[in-house]
Amino acid sequence: MEIDIKKLALAFSLFLLIIIAFAYQTIFTPTGKGEEKIFTINKGEAVKEIALNLEKQGIIGSHSAFVAYAAFLGKYSKVQAGDYLLSPQMSISQIIDIVTKGETAKEKITIVEGWDLRDLNDYLQSKNMPGLFSLTGTPTEVESNENVDTLVKEFSFLKDKPEGISLEGYLFPDTYYIDKSDSPETVIEKALSNFDEKLTPELRNDIKKQNKTIFQILTMASLIEKEVKTPEDKKMVSGILWNRINSKMALQVDSTVMYASGKENSKVYIKDTQFDSPYNTYEYRGLPEGPISNPGIDSILAAIYPTKSNYMYYLSTPEGKTIFSKTLDEHNFNKNKYLK
Repeated sequence: MEIDIKKLALAFSLFLLIIIAFAYQTIFTPTGKGEEKIFTINKGEAVKEIALNLEKQGIIGSHSAFVAYAAFLGKYSKVQAGDYLLSPQMSISQIIDIVTKGETAKEKITIVEGWDLRDLNDYLQSKNMPGLFSLTGTPTEVESNENVDTLVKEFSFLKDKPEGISLEGYLFPDTYYIDKSDSPETVIEKALSNFDEKLTPELRNDIKKQNKTIFQILTMASLIEKEVKTPEDKKMVSGILWNRINSKMALQVDSTVMYASGKENSKVYIKDTQFDSPYNTYEYRGLPEGPISNPGIDSILAAIYPTKSNYMYYLSTPEGKTIFSKTLDEHNFNKNKYLK
């Protein structure tokens, strides 16, 4: 029987193409649609066992293809333990790349502009993370804290922070990504590093030229952050508050009263302003003892570069508009006009 070599070669080529197409489809094409889920690889777990678990959870279509491709790439020993965020919308090739690079699942942490340490503490606890105050110090309390003292040595901008004062104000508002297994300490270090980057040498030099400290600027910025919203209003209010300080007037900022007392209602009554605390700017002249929130960059810039004016008073209407006044009589008139 005579063998047709050309037909045999053609058949083999077709078979090979089918195998390649199947392998490409299996390895480089996602299984299908599906939500992301946490997939855990335990330390010492074999690649075959990992592949079988991936298949059982519907993340990949073929455990054999996973094992074969990992072996082909020489990545058998490079798979790393950890929690990974994977989905059926990822191909076997993508998944192998993720688990061999150790790109573990990240927790998204967002510090909102104007949040204080209490807000951040509640937020982190809602994500099943431990309390924050043992690492940052407690709001309104002056107390020694070894963790804070360690960070003071690490970050130069903390050097002028009075001893015993918390890290209120220094945790820069932004979105951070941490490993699922990370602690609040990681969040703090990332936020402080971000603050260190945002407070450029030029800004630090301008603060120094004004004979002010970073701590003073940050404290002022924290008030501005709580009082008004737009960059223009922030600069104007900054000018007013610095005017009051220079004139030896009490700042009388409502948000300091709420911070001092832990009051959450935005309405401040006369009896509230009589609360005895060095954070209460109705009772004590000058800046409060420390920051009352974690301000964003617009508020920090406003504190450094205030708008100069003859205004000494301001109020915010229920619609969010800021009204400025030069005299107390004018301010009282505006209060009756806009707040009654």
